[in-house]
Amino acid sequence: MSQYPMTAHGAQMLRDELNELKTKTRPRIIEAIAEAREHGDLKENAEYHAAREQQSFCEGRIQDIEGKLSNAQIIDVSKMDNNGKVIFGTTVTIINTSTDEETRYRIVGDDEADIKNNLISVNSPMARGLIGKELDDVVTIQTPNGPVEVEIAEVEYI
Repeated sequence: MSQYPMTAHGAQMLRDELNELKTKTRPRIIEAIAEAREHGDLKENAEYHAAREQQSFCEGRIQDIEGKLSNAQIIDVSKMDNNGKVIFGTTVTIINTSTDEETRYRIVGDDEADIKNNLISVNSPMARGLIGKELDDVVTIQTPNGPVEVEIAEVEYI
């Protein structure tokens, strides 16, 4: 199986979700199934079918998280020396050369990505264009809206 790059924070978030699913969600669903069974005929019992569907989703998510964690390659850039190179886990400040707009992104794993919080996936066009580049490099990145030229203004290993 392939390895999933993940920050230490992202791995902890998945562990927390897994714990929540196993200790709270799963027992709640089991209770709902037991309660629905008590209502009689299972063929026409909407509560039973809804609870079974929830159980299926929950078990699928548990397997998904366990699989990702078992194949996780946890990278903690805060323990690395900052040499100005953009790598997975770094926080990068870029300046769009045409608009002078400054944006700060952190390059994270797929499960951690959240564009609203400026967390971009390592597989996104922006991250792929930045990885391997260095401080003060001017980079042309192919985005869905066309090529964008940016300058790397700051690289932080936090």
